[in-house]
Amino acid sequence: MTTEAEPPPTGVRPNPAPTELPVRSRPGAGPTPSVPRPRLPERPYPPCPSTPPRVPGEPGRPVRNAETPAEGPAEPHPARRTVAAATCLVLGIGLIGGAAAGSWLTGERGRRSAAERSFERGRTLWHTVPVDDLFPRTLHDDSAGPGGAARDWTRVGVAPDGDCAGAFDPLLAKALAPVGCERLLRATYTDATATRVTTVGLVVTAADGTGMRALRKRFSDERLDERADLMPRPYAPKDTAAERFGDAQRASWHIGVLTDLPAVVYTVSGFADARTGTPPQPADRAVGPGATTAAAQAGLGHDAIALADHLEQGLHRALRTTAKEARG
Repeated sequence: MTTEAEPPPTGVRPNPAPTELPVRSRPGAGPTPSVPRPRLPERPYPPCPSTPPRVPGEPGRPVRNAETPAEGPAEPHPARRTVAAATCLVLGIGLIGGAAAGSWLTGERGRRSAAERSFERGRTLWHTVPVDDLFPRTLHDDSAGPGGAARDWTRVGVAPDGDCAGAFDPLLAKALAPVGCERLLRATYTDATATRVTTVGLVVTAADGTGMRALRKRFSDERLDERADLMPRPYAPKDTAAERFGDAQRASWHIGVLTDLPAVVYTVSGFADARTGTPPQPADRAVGPGATTAAAQAGLGHDAIALADHLEQGLHRALRTTAKEARG
């Protein structure tokens, strides 16, 4: 059966027929046979690219159709641009948040350090503050008395600094024991009429801020500052209006546990004429509305609270002064 040869594919050059090459013969050899040239495998050749049309009037500039991509770098896919933008946004928010958090933490550490330095300076204030600054010779308050009356007090004696032995009722000494007692400072005042006397005391503790907060919480939760069996004892300097001021003459008292300083401030007040039998009443109750006890009517609770406040204010004033001096 006769078959027609399939035409070669478009763009494929047919290989030429093999060419017989003569083989050189050596001298004395017979006739040289013809050796056919090996046939190479067919290989398609790509078609030549067509020349793009040119813009009339602008030689050398090809016309670009819709199928011809623009020259230059390809534009990123819209989805990739969205992902990149979202990533930058998240990273930016993270950096800003991290910077803010770092600033806040740094500031918080600085504040804590300043508070700690202030706390520790308070432990040594009694070394540097003059006694007349801590316990002024005279004190005046425009509204410290009952009904907002003015009050004046005069210092009649300052006790030598020492430990806390014998300064408190046994149960109060036990309650204060967890914070320790590095130093005890005391002074006694009398009012303008010399009929009321008040001892003001400062206990410099050995505790840190955590210990002072725990003590304050216990006093508040258990109301230890209101118990008549946990009272401070008076300091009665001889040859003064307060020389007969003993435990039996105590009529009102106040105990304040500080947390920004290692200190306990207290006061105890009574009558200067050595009278006994006055039921003691916590100062906070003696100054309350409608209080009719002897301590309340005499203003002994007012004396106790006002003099304790003056001592606390003097401590913080001295602390600010030493802080300024330390900064130069």
